[in-house]
Amino acid sequence: MSDHQPEKRYEGKAKILYSTADPDVLLTYFKDDATAFNAQKKGTIQGKGEINCTIASVLLQWLETKGIPTHFIEQPKSNEMLVKAVTILPVEVVVRNIAAGSLCKQTGLKQGTVLPQPLVEFFLKDDALGDPLLTRDRLMLLNIVTPDQLQELTDYAQKINALMQEFFVSCDITLVDFKIEFGTDKNGTILLADEISPDTCRLWDQQIADPQARVLDKDRFRQDLGKVEDAYQNVQARVLAQAKALQ
Repeated sequence: MSDHQPEKRYEGKAKILYSTADPDVLLTYFKDDATAFNAQKKGTIQGKGEINCTIASVLLQWLETKGIPTHFIEQPKSNEMLVKAVTILPVEVVVRNIAAGSLCKQTGLKQGTVLPQPLVEFFLKDDALGDPLLTRDRLMLLNIVTPDQLQELTDYAQKINALMQEFFVSCDITLVDFKIEFGTDKNGTILLADEISPDTCRLWDQQIADPQARVLDKDRFRQDLGKVEDAYQNVQARVLAQAKALQ
């Protein structure tokens, strides 16, 4: 029996990472804490940790079967995930299929505008700077990623988007946009990391036309739309049902 005492390695807004007896494996604890607007708005979504951990576990495992390398190992508890230790790249990758959120504010596009093709964007992972949008030249200037890594991130993002759209449409959900993060393992291999959940995706119920009632993601918290827990539970139920159907 291992006498290893877990040590907190990192605590973010939604998760805590702990060491394990294996230096190449970390334990991720998903919190119920909710934040928005770079933590300017804070609150709690009851059961969010368990829901997001479960949804992320299902989706990461499914993506693995489709050829996307991820950090996922297993889900030992409802709100805990064992993951491969990676060095997170300081860039957030956002893929947009429909105009919403900051894209509308910055471009004047009307919310709900279907984009002619998926838009892949990169943001500096830095709350103090407000996670600014980065151009390719700025990415190179900051030496955040190499040109080859940037191409790899772009290719992965596009493939993940196509796969996720396929999965969610089977759940009667529209994948509006989402944020993903990547890390490199000890061999320098890029792995999809962090999570995929209603915290990191904009998800609209295809069965509902009303622009507020259809929201199934953290925008319900951001915009004080209410019934946040119900929306997260709804997504979890549909994701689990689709995962079972695919077995």
